[in-house]
Amino acid sequence: MIEINNATAGTGSAKADAYQDAILPKVSRTFALTIPQLPPELRRAVANAYLLCRIADTIEDEPALSAEQKRAFENAFVDAVVGETDAHEVADEVAPLLSDSTLEAERDLMRQLPLVLEVTRSLAPSQQASIVKCLRIMSHGMHEFQRKAGLQGLPTLHDLDRYCYCVAGVVGEMLTELFVDFEPLLAPHRNTMLRLAVSFGQGLQMVNILKDQWEDRTRGACWLPQDMFAQHGVKLSTLQAGKQNAGYAATMSELVGIAHAHLREALEYTLLIPTKHAGIRRFCLWAIGMALLTLRNLQNNLDFSAGTQIKISRKAVARTILMTRVLGKSNTGLRWLFAITARGLPVTPLTAEWSEPSTPARTWPKRSIPHIADAAQWREPADVEARHR
Repeated sequence: MIEINNATAGTGSAKADAYQDAILPKVSRTFALTIPQLPPELRRAVANAYLLCRIADTIEDEPALSAEQKRAFENAFVDAVVGETDAHEVADEVAPLLSDSTLEAERDLMRQLPLVLEVTRSLAPSQQASIVKCLRIMSHGMHEFQRKAGLQGLPTLHDLDRYCYCVAGVVGEMLTELFVDFEPLLAPHRNTMLRLAVSFGQGLQMVNILKDQWEDRTRGACWLPQDMFAQHGVKLSTLQAGKQNAGYAATMSELVGIAHAHLREALEYTLLIPTKHAGIRRFCLWAIGMALLTLRNLQNNLDFSAGTQIKISRKAVARTILMTRVLGKSNTGLRWLFAITARGLPVTPLTAEWSEPSTPARTWPKRSIPHIADAAQWREPADVEARHR
């Protein structure tokens, strides 16, 4: 079970809420757009969860920190979230060590950890428990993968699945728990949504990996799967921007097709949300729409050498927002809109593991990650229906 010390629901401080609202657009333009669509009860919790995930990501991405420091600071950070360590001490120790490679807004977020946690402490215990579970899995998983990161890429597609789960699929699970907690009518769909949420997260993360691959390489990391590129005679460790070949393009199309297949599952996830919750639907649909548009740009520019070359336009984002507002309550209309937006994209069938029936605790790729499968404190919570009796 997840224990949270001194974590009772309350109102939080006006200063803490104001800081959360002010810092969000400085650390993420996408989430600054989508999170405000959520109902107020969810908005604070999701924004707070995102900021805490961003802090964990900031620690793990900081090049000035050693692997040992990152592991120690990640542990201290999670301990501060659950109230076992003083947040001021953690912030005062970590923030000065962050280099100019980290954005100023992210350094400020680290410095203001105690203020962020004021909002966390004011959330409902069930919301806090979902956030803490996500942070524990994410911080452990990110560290394991970052520790082995290099230009050689990940060994296999299955390793990519595992990586995407640790940095994004687990966020989808957390959001699902928050949604179900907010709307008891979703309880019968909880298991299905938790499974689809992992696919949802994978689709979004794969889009980011494909789009940001050249920027990642300048930082000494590559999250692409070696085995798929090797089948086309491509060695990731020697890959250079502007010098890609037909084998690279063929593999990229396959990966675009996999991301597309996962985003189809993301749509199914979204359509399970009752139409009366238009804000929650928009939160999901805008993310899906922007990911699809980015995939389309990728597929049309497989020889790109920088993420800016495939960035979607403001006009395309505005169109997505408008169309999802118009069709947001029509499942048929949304399926049509998805099909039109994805027209021309390849679809690569997902591996067999994704279609195997399983409980949320055994969803692929979670069951293949030892530190999750074997950790008692990360066991699935009691059946949601019981919480609403």
